[in-house]
Amino acid sequence: MDNPSKGGEKMMKDKYAEVAAKAGMELAFDPAALAEKYRQERDKRLREDGSAQYREITGQFAHFIDDPYAEPISREPLADEVEAVIIGGGFGGLLAGARLREAGVKSLRIIEKGGDFGGTWYWNRYPGAQCDVEAYIYLPLLEELNYIPRERYSHAPEIMAHTQAIARKYDLYDDVCFQTEVTGMEWDEKDAKWVIGTNRGDRIRARFVAMSNGPLNKPKLPAVTGIEAFKGHTFHTSRWDYTYTGGSSEGNLTGLKDKRVAIIGTGATAVQCIPHLGEWSKHLFVFQRTPSSCDVRNNAPTSPAWEKKLQPGWHKKRVENFNVMVTGGDQDKDEVGDGWTDIFRNITNRRKLNPGMVLSREEKELLGELADFEKMEEIRARAASIVQDPATAEALKPYYKQFCKRPTFHDEYLQTYNRPNVTLVDTNGKGVDRITEKGVMFDGKEYEVDCIVFATGFEVDTAYTSKSGYDIIGRDRTPLSKKWADGLRTFHGFYSHGFPNCFFLGMTQTGLTANMTHMLNEQAQHLAYVISHVRGNNIKAVEASQAAEDAWVGDINRLAQVAGQHYATCTPGYYNNEGKIGSSGNGFLSGQYGGGPVEFFRILKEWREEGALRGLEIS
Repeated sequence: MDNPSKGGEKMMKDKYAEVAAKAGMELAFDPAALAEKYRQERDKRLREDGSAQYREITGQFAHFIDDPYAEPISREPLADEVEAVIIGGGFGGLLAGARLREAGVKSLRIIEKGGDFGGTWYWNRYPGAQCDVEAYIYLPLLEELNYIPRERYSHAPEIMAHTQAIARKYDLYDDVCFQTEVTGMEWDEKDAKWVIGTNRGDRIRARFVAMSNGPLNKPKLPAVTGIEAFKGHTFHTSRWDYTYTGGSSEGNLTGLKDKRVAIIGTGATAVQCIPHLGEWSKHLFVFQRTPSSCDVRNNAPTSPAWEKKLQPGWHKKRVENFNVMVTGGDQDKDEVGDGWTDIFRNITNRRKLNPGMVLSREEKELLGELADFEKMEEIRARAASIVQDPATAEALKPYYKQFCKRPTFHDEYLQTYNRPNVTLVDTNGKGVDRITEKGVMFDGKEYEVDCIVFATGFEVDTAYTSKSGYDIIGRDRTPLSKKWADGLRTFHGFYSHGFPNCFFLGMTQTGLTANMTHMLNEQAQHLAYVISHVRGNNIKAVEASQAAEDAWVGDINRLAQVAGQHYATCTPGYYNNEGKIGSSGNGFLSGQYGGGPVEFFRILKEWREEGALRGLEIS
């Protein structure tokens, strides 16, 4: 549908027009022409090297992943035994710890690389850092902590403080190893325990292990020629260098007043920090490969009147309402009503306005495309209305489906390009040519700068050991890297045959939703149920049966075909392995349960209600 042949172009136009008429849409655009424009924009960004266009942070850049936020901790190695180890201290690990505490598990150990809890919110302290999903649903355990966020979209310090509050409430500070990295993990068949080694010489034995390492934890750099040659200052946004820029996450970057700054990348992080760089730099050069979709944020302080009206259970209701809305389901009311739900809210409203509307499956897909075109036309019109220079405004218009890349929401980003000291260098989908001693080269022109900020994201790979940095050795000395060499293999995303009492939390063949903490909370509750069942029934170990695992992988692969077709038409990015769908390591969204999070959470709930641990082998 995205690239109709000349012969079929009129047919597609007719189909779009017919669906639009049924839905009562007045089209102010040519959908077939837009589809062709999207294809052209995607094709010129396709690269043979795919994800190889990025490089690991090593060598002279190794300090980019050091911890600038905490003094080094000195301690003796541990040689102890606990009931459960949780690897990772972000929201996933915190939720796992909280739910296990509620289930009565007292003997816990959390292993975390950072100097405190927080995960991504510990590392990402760049100016303007803020959640882009409403804080009233993004921050978990709000009712349990009796806390209401101060704003609709919380800034990083408040989110970090909330992670610390969770840790305090559930006594997780008592059992954490900060500034510690796992170096290996091995199953002891005789004792039915996991033996975990760390970079501090620890040797911890545990009955259960919950892996919550997080999907985006290793920063990456562009593999640009000459990157080592630059003589100025450099850093990655995930380790913002305030000793150089001055200021804090709130801005006030006074150290940049006499500095020419380049930022490479215009994704979600860059959208938030560029307004601060533009305000304080002597001159800012923004190097863009693909523009972000930037919608209105409309942040505001929390209304005391709204807060007083909240009833017990409000948080769960609001979280679930959002999840249904962003997966295309109908709700009587859109509780959140933001840019994430806008497309689907409009479709739902059209269904309500046309109760007799009957659409075939193809027509429903076309209606979704039309709603997406309509929304993205609004996004492009917003850029044109805000950015004063027509050429710059045009370069900032995204030509792809809204969810091909993570949508962004900001009320100062586009306005920054009206500053006389800010220059957008649009690379027309190619990226920069090279880096020199003095600056950045593109299209034969050298942009001399004092500092380069890399807003180039994180390593995304389906290879578990690539993300975690270590291997897991299961039954019969089988490495997880070997078992998963040709793709993830789990049952319900939690367990893998041959790896008893080992549970995976995060994005391993699970139900991804835009609100990551909702998914993590569902997983943590499921984890607590399974471990409680094992502890209460004199069970030594559980693992996925081969048959259950095979069936789940079959479901994943079958349903992934539809998602693959969608992302194959998307502009390259980390969502679709830089456009290389079907190759090894299919990117951030690889292997997700194609039935969607609502159905996935229902499957888990019904499995728990059945109570038989169906699909698990029990020792």
